Amino acid sequence: MTESFSLDQARAALTRLRPVIDEFTAVRADVAELAAAVHGGTPSALGGLPELKAAQARLDELVSLIVQSRADVKGIAPLLIDFPSRLDGQDVLLCWLEGEDDLGWYHRVDLGFAGRRRLT
Repeated sequence: MTESFSLDQARAALTRLRPVIDEFTAVRADVAELAAAVHGGTPSALGGLPELKAAQARLDELVSLIVQSRADVKGIAPLLIDFPSRLDGQDVLLCWLEGEDDLGWYHRVDLGFAGRRRLT
């Protein structure tokens, strides 16, 4: 497991990442619209193939910014970010799902999202 976060450190990292997360969700929506337009032959006010490629590149950059914070991107639609941590001597992942206000969940490393539990 990579270097772990305390709960306070993970919450601070999530706060710092909010502008990146906000841009990610906006660009992700643009990619969906542009891809539908390009593949369906329906014009989009956002543009065409060059704009799609640019938006996809920006998504990659934004994911890289999240990963540079030592967090793990586990999903992109919805955005799912895990922060390696330790609770009660056990390796866990503090788990944030797009739409949640705070970092309030964790799961054991071996269980994944299905094993999510609320932090106490």
